[in-house]
Amino acid sequence: MHIVPNAQAMAQASNPHISTKHAPDLAQTAQNFEAAILAELLRAAGAEQTGTPFGGGIGEDQFASILLDAQAQRIAAAGGIGLAEMALRGLLAHSSEATSAP
Repeated sequence: MHIVPNAQAMAQASNPHISTKHAPDLAQTAQNFEAAILAELLRAAGAEQTGTPFGGGIGEDQFASILLDAQAQRIAAAGGIGLAEMALRGLLAHSSEATSAP
């Protein structure tokens, strides 16, 4: 699974005094956030619609949302649209503010 590349390097660049111990967890959280946004965008675009003449019946309706979520996860894992990186930068900035507070 592709997680935002160089999460530790990004953390060090944002604040040299920040601990990079949690950077991979923050990167995974950012990627999950991007996948959730992508799933909603795909739903809004109609990617979840079923009911074609040769569709899969009731099973297709029940599992369409699961397929859509899996597709969104794969898009995010492949690099997505850049939301994960922006979210990670925000999380790291917030984390560095919390560690530098008196």
